[in-house]
Amino acid sequence: MQVSTRTDISPVEQLHALVAADMRATDVLIHERLSSAVALIPDLAKHLIDSGGKRLRPLLTLAAAQVGGYHGAHHIKLAAAVEFIHTATLLHDDVVDDSALRRGKVSANIVWGNKASVLVGDFLFSRAFELMVETDELKVLGILSHASAVISEGEVMQLKSSGNLQASEDHYLRVVSAKTAELFAAAAEAGAVIAGGEHAKALRAYGQNLGIAFQLVDDALDYSGRQALMGKAVGDDFREGKVTLPVILAVARADEAALKFWKKTIEMGTQGEADLDRAITLVEQTGAIADTMERARGYAGLACRALETLPESKIRDVLAAVADFCVARAY
Repeated sequence: MQVSTRTDISPVEQLHALVAADMRATDVLIHERLSSAVALIPDLAKHLIDSGGKRLRPLLTLAAAQVGGYHGAHHIKLAAAVEFIHTATLLHDDVVDDSALRRGKVSANIVWGNKASVLVGDFLFSRAFELMVETDELKVLGILSHASAVISEGEVMQLKSSGNLQASEDHYLRVVSAKTAELFAAAAEAGAVIAGGEHAKALRAYGQNLGIAFQLVDDALDYSGRQALMGKAVGDDFREGKVTLPVILAVARADEAALKFWKKTIEMGTQGEADLDRAITLVEQTGAIADTMERARGYAGLACRALETLPESKIRDVLAAVADFCVARAY
């Protein structure tokens, strides 16, 4: 698919522009539904929600509704619900991973504690389901409630495989498909369904493949100098003992000394100051970063091809450009 886009703004920014009015309405609704008599709830939630995220998942919901020619208002509620689900999972993730930073800021669990983060995450899940019910669309409720369950399953799968160097690439992709790609897929599918469902299958496939590509790039960047240039922390996955694709590939190609290193740092969790630099060197030397990025390009290509059944439009072209951009951001 040939995509012509401006070069001065990113495809994600272009997508924002195409659904600008809907995105503003979504942001207003998000902040309205954060209200609570318990001041800690909006304070903690806004710490993450207002921290500069691109709102990519709700953008997919709004874009999918636009592709289907939707003229109602329920897509705004769905987009807000999607953002609440995403934020809730991030709050829970940071507790599970004992993360200190999120989007360049001190994470909510460090500021307010683990118990508050978990409970506010639960509050956001509840708000999301309230919004879904208000659309009076049972199919949409089924899509997003199923996605919430799948995401939780993905988190548990990842937790169980932490520190396990025997984890396969197939297992890793199952985790990514559940933990990350499922919400991308459900967000796009829900927007299509609210618009009548004509393009729901294609847009779900687009979201699923975009989500996998997105996570592959994130996992590659965690072992890349490019991550530091983008102002983000490097090596979080390594420090947390996560067995992501760069590690799986590096371990498969490791010599005896490198294998001992991975067993010490990932399986045993014994890490010294110089170990992250060595890990980065090993994944680069074995071609693990390059191969992870190649797989990401493949999934981005699948996302673009899923759009080919949609009618030609500016928004279809920009969605394709978003898939390409999600890989290009690593360079």
